Amino acid sequence: MDFANTIPSLRIPRPALENWPGLVGFLEQVGVISSRRTSELLRLGQADPQTVDLLLRKALALRAALRHAFEAMTRGERIERSDVEQVNDLLRVTEGHDELVPEDQEWRLRLIAREEHPEWLLAAIARSAAELLAEGAAAPLRRCANGACGNRSKVAAFARRHSSRRGES
Repeated sequence: MDFANTIPSLRIPRPALENWPGLVGFLEQVGVISSRRTSELLRLGQADPQTVDLLLRKALALRAALRHAFEAMTRGERIERSDVEQVNDLLRVTEGHDELVPEDQEWRLRLIAREEHPEWLLAAIARSAAELLAEGAAAPLRRCANGACGNRSKVAAFARRHSSRRGES
């Protein structure tokens, strides 16, 4: 849900996923990648802009499909097949396995993706979204009454910090 809510807002001057540092920042914030991997991926933006552009476009398409699907769920409507296909396309590309990992003195089930294709960065998001979509009406989805959710603010701030640091180096 957090990924679907990374949309541009008038209250946030730099939208979270509209650029590579924003996407990388989001992935670090939600635990898909480590801070070491964050630095590597930020450099990838300069080294391989075509791959970065393709992945960013896939992330934006996934976000749009998830927003549409989640909105349909909150209204009790049927989820469109085209929205589900955005998720399935990423689930098909990536291979991995589930693993229990420690988190805050508890165990959490997390997808450990093989890192052969850049789409692995979006695999955990696609899997999490698939779980919500499969829950249907029982999913804990509600429309946010707040115009600027805290998650979007945090991701935007992370992106601003990292893009300013890149400019200094």
